[in-house]
Amino acid sequence: MNRELISVIDEIGRQKGIDKARVIGAIESALQTAAKKRFGQAENIQVEIDPKTGEISVVSKKTIVDTVSNPKAEISLQEARQYDSEAEIGDEIGSLIEMDELGRIAAQTAKQVIFQKVREAEWEAVQKEYSTRQGDLVNGIILGMERRNYLVDLGKTEAILPIQEQIPRETYRRGDRVKAMLLEVRRTPKDVQVILSRSHPQFVAKLFELEVPEVMEKIVEIKSVVREPGDRTKIAVTSREKAVDPVGACVGIKGSRVQAVVRELRGEKIDIITWTQDPRVFIAEALNPATIEKVGIDEEKKSALVVVADSQLSLAIGKNGQNVRLAARLTGWKIDIISATEYEKEKVERDKEIKAALAEEAEAQRLQEEARLAARAEASEEAGAESAG
Repeated sequence: MNRELISVIDEIGRQKGIDKARVIGAIESALQTAAKKRFGQAENIQVEIDPKTGEISVVSKKTIVDTVSNPKAEISLQEARQYDSEAEIGDEIGSLIEMDELGRIAAQTAKQVIFQKVREAEWEAVQKEYSTRQGDLVNGIILGMERRNYLVDLGKTEAILPIQEQIPRETYRRGDRVKAMLLEVRRTPKDVQVILSRSHPQFVAKLFELEVPEVMEKIVEIKSVVREPGDRTKIAVTSREKAVDPVGACVGIKGSRVQAVVRELRGEKIDIITWTQDPRVFIAEALNPATIEKVGIDEEKKSALVVVADSQLSLAIGKNGQNVRLAARLTGWKIDIISATEYEKEKVERDKEIKAALAEEAEAQRLQEEARLAARAEASEEAGAESAG
């Protein structure tokens, strides 16, 4: 029995990554709970397990007193000296309880508590290990689906890939391998949940880090990533070294690096953009693949007016406004796009309005001047009349 117990403890430690001493402590606590349930909560019962032999000792300890007021916790000196002739007042004396005396109900209680304690230790081990890996890429195997959420085997624990963290239209079968970002480790009263994501923008950043050595080595920095999962991603990059082209590094020879990321994302389009502090240039780049003619900005309102050729208008806006929407999120600027023809029309209208305003202003000035001259002439006439009189 004792050797079997140690074998079980060793196996739990190996499989669950739990410290052996922690498992032994959990079992000691469980047996103590069971013993107190059997003999009463007032009993001072201590349980110890030898970590080498698995020998279990259950001891009921009592304090030696002159007058016993609590028989469950105290023993008279006279009675104590029947077991130990050198016993003194204030000492503690223990009597061994045979494991058989715990009884079937207590044993069942011990089993339940052991299970719970080991499970709690397992949760803490999982939380400790995976909390430090939040934001990292992990590989797993699909175990199945539950309420539209995929269950993923990570080896030491199971994780959840929730419906909202999945790439739309992407499906898996049991046994499929999957790569995802470890989004969160969430402790609940029932367990520890490891949450994965394939839809988070940083998942794309981590894939580029995996595929592009310059990103891993911090030579190329990913400044911003925005994404509509399953459709399109825009990623802004910059280089810490002038000799390194950040976009070229991320694209790779013949597009090998970016294509590896695209394959992992099941064909999601990726626009790689050079980040710059000049908002006009950055906004123009962010609207890739459209060609931009002009960019005007209002720094106070942080808004931009972008002019594109008529043939580029739909490309700049994108399907259902996706391209301009992602560009706005990437740059942090409100972006309005108009065609060159519309811009010219508006320019003509603005020119007309300006000319009309100038003409109005000139006419007002002319009238003011005439009024001033008339007033001066009238004042002169009045002065002449007074002099003649």
